Amino acid sequence: MSNETAVFSSEAASVNADSGNTAPSYGAPTLEVQLKMLDAGLEAPSYAHPGDAGADLRSREDVHLAPGERKLVPTGVSIALPDGFVALIHPRSGLATKHGLTVVNAPGTVDAGYRGEIAVTLLNTDQNHAIDLKRGDRIAQMVIQRVEYARFVAVDQLSDSVRGTGGFGSTGGFNAPTTPANH
Repeated sequence: MSNETAVFSSEAASVNADSGNTAPSYGAPTLEVQLKMLDAGLEAPSYAHPGDAGADLRSREDVHLAPGERKLVPTGVSIALPDGFVALIHPRSGLATKHGLTVVNAPGTVDAGYRGEIAVTLLNTDQNHAIDLKRGDRIAQMVIQRVEYARFVAVDQLSDSVRGTGGFGSTGGFNAPTTPANH
């Protein structure tokens, strides 16, 4: 039995009712997650566009990150995920591309049983410029996904696969520059 709860906006529900369609409209919420805002002055996590996978998380405080510096940044958000789900915290692509800001342990993991404040370990990868974030700035994205729980079974030998034990560059990926020394 699923512990999901469908959540529809009244607008989406009326559109679906009028069209006879019982499926949720594109980008409509499909899972209910309990949310506790620990700071009334911040916006709750939200999706920028219908169909976006990541809900934006915001900084609870002003943050200065010198080149190469990392810092744990609170978001003012705590959640209660249903069993069988995880929230994964990803960097925001624009901040990563334009400013070198990333999440150190990307993706960060928020387990279903965790009830504390979500905090994000940010890292300024820019070697020359500091990054200044203001309270309320969007700093990361939270993607909620289903989780499978594994039962690990000890065996003497693993089953075969096409890949086998090849890893860490075993499939190539780029061509090393050709020099007279390696001809």
